[in-house]
Amino acid sequence: MTALYIDADACPVKAEAERVATRHRVSMYLVSNGGLRPSVNPLVETVIVPEGPDVADMWIAERAGPGDVVVTGDIPLAAKCVAAGAQVLKPNGEALTEANVSNALATRDLMTDLRASDPFRQGGGRAFSKADRSRFLDALERVLRKAKGTR
Repeated sequence: MTALYIDADACPVKAEAERVATRHRVSMYLVSNGGLRPSVNPLVETVIVPEGPDVADMWIAERAGPGDVVVTGDIPLAAKCVAAGAQVLKPNGEALTEANVSNALATRDLMTDLRASDPFRQGGGRAFSKADRSRFLDALERVLRKAKGTR
C-alpha cells in the first residue's frame, strides 16, 4: 500500500498533507524527534524518534520505497528516497526526481560552503507563501494519484 511520509520537523504543510491523505485513504507518518501533537485521524501515525542528527531522516529513508510519497525539504533525505523509488515533494510543491535531485544536492552543498566561508551570508530564502501552499496541495494530489496506481 502507498504510504505518505512527512519529515515533520518544521514542515509547514502537515495539515494539508493530512487532508489529502485522508481523501485518498493513504496511511500517513509524521516523523519527528518530538513536539508534535498526535492526530486523532486513524490514518495518521505520529512517529517520535530519538534525539540525534538525521534520526528522523534515517527512519523515513529505511521505509520509503516504490509507490510511497515523501514530503521533505531535506535534500540528502530526498536523494535517498528518490534512489529507493519513492516520489518526493518539497513543501512548496516542487518535485525532486532522478532528473533534478543531484543538482539540488550540489546546490545545497555549494550554499553550505558559501555560508561557512562568509559569516555575513546567513539566513534562509524567501518566506513560505499561500502560493507555495496551493502548489503543494496540487502537487500532492497528483503525486498520490500516480503513486496509488504504481503499487
